[in-house]
Amino acid sequence: MNAIIFDMDGVLVDSMHYHAESWDIVLKTAGIHIDRKIIYELEGANYRQVIDIVFSQFGRVPSEEEIREIEKKKLHIFEEIAQIKPFDGTKELLEKLRQKYQLAVVSGSNRRTVHSAINGFFPDTFQVIIDGEAMKVCKPSPEPYLLAVQRLGVAKDQCLVIENAPLGIQSAKAAGLRCIAIVSYLGRESLKGADLIIDSHHELGKCIQEEEARTEANVSCIKG
Repeated sequence: MNAIIFDMDGVLVDSMHYHAESWDIVLKTAGIHIDRKIIYELEGANYRQVIDIVFSQFGRVPSEEEIREIEKKKLHIFEEIAQIKPFDGTKELLEKLRQKYQLAVVSGSNRRTVHSAINGFFPDTFQVIIDGEAMKVCKPSPEPYLLAVQRLGVAKDQCLVIENAPLGIQSAKAAGLRCIAIVSYLGRESLKGADLIIDSHHELGKCIQEEEARTEANVSCIKG
C-alpha cells in the first residue's frame, strides 16, 4: 500500500450540516423545498449534478443561468454560515500517514471550498487534490478517483480510499479501488458497497494499520 485517497466532507472535516443547510436555503429561492437527507445522499456529486438531480425530481430542467446563479448563491451562503472543523484526531493521523504514504483528496465540493479547507487545516499534506470543478462528471463516476490514481503515479492495487457516502463508495469501487467507509452522516445500510465499514473516525488509524498488514500478507503469499 503506497497511497491513501480521502474524501473531504464527512471524512476529513465535519461540514455536511452546513452544505445541507445552504443547499436548502438556496433551493427555496428557486421554489424547491427538499428533505435535507437528499443532500447527504448526494454527497460527492458536484454542484451541477446536485442541481440537475434535485430539479429533475421536481420535473424541472435548470437553465445554464439558473445553475450559475444557484452555485454562486450556495457558495456565498455556505461561506457565511459554515464553521467547519477537522474531526478529532484527523490532523494527528494525517501527520503520521504522510511520513509513509502519498496522500490525496477527492471531493465533489467546488475548488474554493476544497482548497480553503485543505490549505487551512492540512497544509503541505496532500500530493494530489481533485475538486468538483476538475471534471464535468464527479462521483459516482469512477473518473475522479482514476484521475487521482493517475496523478499519484501508483497502481490501483496500491491505493486505499476512505469514504463516507454512497456516491463516493460507488465511485471508488467502479475505479477498481479498495474502500473503507466511515459512518458519519448516514447509517451503515447506506454504506454497504464499501469493502469495510467502521463506526467512527477514532477507528480509522487502527483500521489503516490492519489494511497495511493485510496487503503485506497478500504480497508475502504471492511471493511464496
